[in-house]
Amino acid sequence: MTEVDKPPRTGGWTKLVTARPRLSLFAALVLTVLAVLAGSGVADRMGAGGWEDPDAESTYATKALERQFPDSQPNLLLLVDAGSASVDDPAVAAEAERLTERLAGGKGVTGVGSYWATGAPALRAEDGHEALIAARITGDEKAMGETLDRLAPSFRGAHGPVEVTIGGPVAVRHEMQTIIQEDLTRAELIALPVTLVLLVMVFGSAVAALLPLGIGIVAILGTNAVLRGLTEFTDVSVFAMNLTTALGLGLAIDYALFIVRRFREELSAGADPLTAVGTTLRTAGRTVLFSALTVAVSLAAMLLFPQYFLRSFAYAGIAVVLLAAAAALILLPAALVLLGERVNSWDLRRLFRRERPAREGTAWARAATLVMRRAPFFALGTTAVLVLLGLPFLGVKFGTADDRQLPSTAESHVVQQHIRDGFPGSPGGGLEVLAEGRASEAQYAAYKERIAELPEVLRVDGPLVNGEAAYFTVQPKGEAVDDAAQRLVGELRSTDAPFDTSVTGTAAVLVDSKDAIAEQLPWAAAFIVIVTLLLVFLLTGSVLIPIQAVVLNALSLTAMFGAVVWVFQDGHLSGPLGFTSPGSIETTLPVLMFCVAFGLSMDYGVFLLSRIKEEYDTTGDHNEAVRHGLQRTGGLITAAAVILAVVMVAIGTSRVTNTKMLGLGIALAVVMDAMIVRSLLVPAVMKLTGRATWWAPGPLRRFHDRFGLSEAEEQRPDRGAGNGATSHDVPADENDDGMADASGGIRAIR
Repeated sequence: MTEVDKPPRTGGWTKLVTARPRLSLFAALVLTVLAVLAGSGVADRMGAGGWEDPDAESTYATKALERQFPDSQPNLLLLVDAGSASVDDPAVAAEAERLTERLAGGKGVTGVGSYWATGAPALRAEDGHEALIAARITGDEKAMGETLDRLAPSFRGAHGPVEVTIGGPVAVRHEMQTIIQEDLTRAELIALPVTLVLLVMVFGSAVAALLPLGIGIVAILGTNAVLRGLTEFTDVSVFAMNLTTALGLGLAIDYALFIVRRFREELSAGADPLTAVGTTLRTAGRTVLFSALTVAVSLAAMLLFPQYFLRSFAYAGIAVVLLAAAAALILLPAALVLLGERVNSWDLRRLFRRERPAREGTAWARAATLVMRRAPFFALGTTAVLVLLGLPFLGVKFGTADDRQLPSTAESHVVQQHIRDGFPGSPGGGLEVLAEGRASEAQYAAYKERIAELPEVLRVDGPLVNGEAAYFTVQPKGEAVDDAAQRLVGELRSTDAPFDTSVTGTAAVLVDSKDAIAEQLPWAAAFIVIVTLLLVFLLTGSVLIPIQAVVLNALSLTAMFGAVVWVFQDGHLSGPLGFTSPGSIETTLPVLMFCVAFGLSMDYGVFLLSRIKEEYDTTGDHNEAVRHGLQRTGGLITAAAVILAVVMVAIGTSRVTNTKMLGLGIALAVVMDAMIVRSLLVPAVMKLTGRATWWAPGPLRRFHDRFGLSEAEEQRPDRGAGNGATSHDVPADENDDGMADASGGIRAIR
């Protein structure tokens, strides 16, 4: 039997996923419908918090106060505005007292108090026209939200001589949760049609363009079902829904682009659909699987942190990455076998141009040649620019998420801003000191006096005693979470007392959260670095390339971190972007953004390195391998990055500042990585390291020979060493990788 007469070589996995393609797609449709049903209502079961460390002193004190002093921590505030009158006016006072009594009689409400009942100066505005009614809504986040929905309509608005607006932590969380759900729906409505248009521009074929979108939708719906199941066992943050949408679309499109591109390449070389799918899965399929593992590793690092906000993103991210990869490696091959040559149908580009541009991809080859010819200049210049863009992060200030995450017109934000601007101290934002153990009144009084002498203390209230437990409320002089309040937490914890003490409150939660992150951050970083080094070594067999990948990936994130501080902390562009700067960055956000952006950077890095490795294995020509790898994947990576950036920008249109920061920051990181690091820095550095790039000691080389992964196929008989083209490559004038020509326009993958 001649080489031509040999039957198509299809491995076990190809046989498995293509044996009955119609049945596979029907089963996927049924599972997707079940996922829609299972994932319905998932957002309603998610929380809007999760920034605190569950094992911290502040968490212990909060739970102890809830058990022993359920009225000690109000989470609902009614701002009573008397207009031009004084809050001490008899008519105003009478109406406020009626409102207080009604609130106290509400189901699920406890600890109701007011300025008119207590006369506490902290509950009265300095101008005398506003005052507060404080209460605590009991239950978990879902129950508190239901109680608030029931009570709010009857209290909000005009009541005789006063106007009532609703704020407090429970109102902030509930409003944030509602806005996130609304914004996510809007982001999806923006991202899906824009993504489809871009995919049509990239592929040309409307049929091919629909495939990545379908894979993304399957991944998103499947992840929603997974998250719905997780809410039965653990807390999950509603913010994770945004990552599900972004990564579900972004990575599914990345993986589908890579697989469909290779499939069409094989068809162009004359392979039948089944053989083309087999070759695609053995080459691009391995790379997709490998890429998914690298992204999942970066996201898994967030499981090391105790805050459920971060852990939620790990749950959502790992699920959507694996589902996107599974759909790309199972459903997409089945669809491609059925479509065959029809994957190129409905070429909409013919409506807009008369002839096909020649020699696509040559712009990337010329760019690679230019970069390698001036490698020292591009390596040093690009590095300097990236470092410069990251310098603002040196001035980062960490804070906690509060009402300023919401739009300035949000009711709970308006209430809290009135309190910040017009009330003495920080009502609802003080520190609570829990005292446990038998003590006399004299001992309590002496301890209170020591606290009052601390330089950052405005006022000390209490103690309120219940058996052998008591608590004091300490009002700091400044903001609830500023540097002075954080120092006060440490001073309170170090103040001598004849009983056991523990401190909680907003500033205490922030201090404990920062400590927890600082404690786990080295372990998370080590986990990401070590596993990434191992995975990239398995892909390349090189000792130097994994180190380069980690360093360059980290360097690609500098612009994102610098922009986060310059824009969201310092407030530049706050007007055009429509947010209120709190003057700090929420503590967990940099960790989250690093893990997500680093994983996406590795995603693009794997695509590039796998093609360079394939070329080098075949030709042994280092410079040609780098040039060929950039030529064959430069357009692919650029198109994928542009599409993912569009999705992230759609997420970044959110009215919640943290979500806006996440979306816009990662969009910037993705664009910088694809267009600067992959296009300029990587080829420049690889040119400087030369053939030493591929060195590995004997034992490691043998380990890679046995366990390593590679996208390279066997050498074809007509492949010349060093000619830069395989027999199954598309000729230079029919190259399918060109998605962005020298003028920057997106072109189609043929």
